[in-house]
This record gives sequence, structure tokens and C-alpha cells, in this order.
Amino acid sequence: MVIEHFEEFSDPVDGTRWTVDVGFLGSRWRCIWGEGCQGILDEPAEALNHGCCSVGTELLDEDEAMAISAHVALLDDDLFQFHSWAEENGIFEDERRARTITVEGACVFLNRPGFAGGGGCALHLQAIRDGERPIDVKPSVCWQLPLIAEHGDDGTARLRRWGRDDRGPDGATMAWCCTEGENAQVGERTTADELADELQALVGPEVAVAIRDSVR
Repeated sequence: MVIEHFEEFSDPVDGTRWTVDVGFLGSRWRCIWGEGCQGILDEPAEALNHGCCSVGTELLDEDEAMAISAHVALLDDDLFQFHSWAEENGIFEDERRARTITVEGACVFLNRPGFAGGGGCALHLQAIRDGERPIDVKPSVCWQLPLIAEHGDDGTARLRRWGRDDRGPDGATMAWCCTEGENAQVGERTTADELADELQALVGPEVAVAIRDSVR
């Protein structure tokens, strides 16, 4: 079990004072989707290959919903298993457009094992094909996991790992949580380096460099 250890960093650009879990970012965590990930259901479900995608994705706001809709229009059919289904039924859970809809027990964007275009997130696969960063096209919560950035009203912010409590009541019944235990501690480099793009997007380039240097 990686122990929480927080250190403070100050952003020289905007003055934000960050409290950061360098214990986790200095660990060897990496996403093991398709390599033993048990998912987020009440029972271990490695064979489903759902990862975090057994539920619809919560979207930040209407702007993010519009951005995702725009990205969907650019998806190649051969990389989006549920393309035809989405054309008929849409990609949002309801008219509020606050969450993506699920199909057959998982997010509409999740290509299932055996799909010719490749398993995993269709948005992610399209970004790779187009030479783009997946974090620039995926919903915020998808690319930020397993990190959570919490901003205060006083110029402070906190960066920590995602945990069971962040799923609310459903977290208590999860059979497995990837940020706990040693199952996902299999990386060849620090988590801060593994998540370099995500870290920079969350805390800014200066703080990201300082964090990465501090955990090496």
C-alpha cells in the first residue's frame, strides 16, 4: 500500500499553493486496463474489460458536452463500435446532457473485447490515430483519473489520488480499487512521469516539473 505523503508547491505564474500527494505520484502506479484490471463493479470483472467505464461518464458542464459532441462527429466508424447505435439513440443519458449513456452495461464509447477496431475508448483510439493527445478529446473525468485536483477559494489547491469515497455510496461495494494495494504498482517509471501530460494539464507546467523532480 502506497502511503499518502503530501508536500507543498507554489505556482510562480498564478501563485496557487498546491498540496500534492507525492507519495502516490512517486509510486509505480500505472493504468493496467486489459492487464488485470478488475473494474469498478461489486464483483471482480476482468473478463469484461470495462475498466472504469461500467458507468456513463459525468461531464463538467454544457461546454464539455458540446465539445464531446463535436469530437463524436469526427470519429471514424471503424474505431467506434456503437457508431450506428449512437446515431439512433444519442450519446447522452438524457436531455440534461450531464452524463454519457451506457450500452450493454458500459459507456457508449467503450469498444468491447474482440471489436475489429480495437478495444477501449473510441475517443482515445481516434486521438492516437490522428496524432493527438487523448486528454484533449476525452471527458475531463476520464483523463484525470486516478488524480483529483481540488481548488479552494483562497488560492490553494490539493492534488490527490482517486479513492473509493469518490464514487460515493457505490465505492464501499467495489470489489477492487486500482489506487489501493499493489496490483497496479507495476510501472517502470514514477506515476508522475507516467501521467506527465495529465499532471501538467492539472497543475500547470512549472508545478508539474517541480513535482516530477521531487519524486525522482
